Amino acid sequence: MAAMLLWTGLGNPEPGMRRQRHNIGFMAVERIAEYYRFSPWRARFKGETAEGSIEGQKVLLLKPMTYMNLSGESVQQAARFFKIPVSDITAFHDELDLAFCKVRVKRGGGAAGHNGLRSMDRMLGDQNYQRVRLGIGHPGHKDRVTGHVLGDFAKAEQTELETLLDAVAAASPLLAKGEPEATMTKIAMLCGEKR
Repeated sequence: MAAMLLWTGLGNPEPGMRRQRHNIGFMAVERIAEYYRFSPWRARFKGETAEGSIEGQKVLLLKPMTYMNLSGESVQQAARFFKIPVSDITAFHDELDLAFCKVRVKRGGGAAGHNGLRSMDRMLGDQNYQRVRLGIGHPGHKDRVTGHVLGDFAKAEQTELETLLDAVAAASPLLAKGEPEATMTKIAMLCGEKR
């Protein structure tokens, strides 16, 4: 078992951006903190952190408050302070190339145009962290991407979004144990049962 895992949700700090698709990473770690009764959020490492444990595994949750394109600064500070290796870092982020509510867990790989991941790659000097890719769907045309990503989830999507966030929280023990396949299976099952 790792001494401590660092799970970072990627998003933007402005209150007006809270419900945007781009902030689903923040929403995921907030739901995990709530679900497992983590400590209250507090300001540190150019972000906000909450500490707790999931089935005996210590986890530090982090929401960088640097804006998406500088997320890596916050992640790197927290990782350095707690001496957390890159392999024990997980980033929760929005993913255009996955249908809404689909989730993929993978280790390493490119940033695929995601500024938060690009910043993490640059600051950590290593891409071997884990990503929880949370599908927000693609608007169909690249000219509409920015508006889609920075748009709020639609009213019609709210129920599914809540189901997804609950499923991610419920599957967190499997993620903490280093079981990506089982994590994805559990999330899919929890989301599928309610549709």
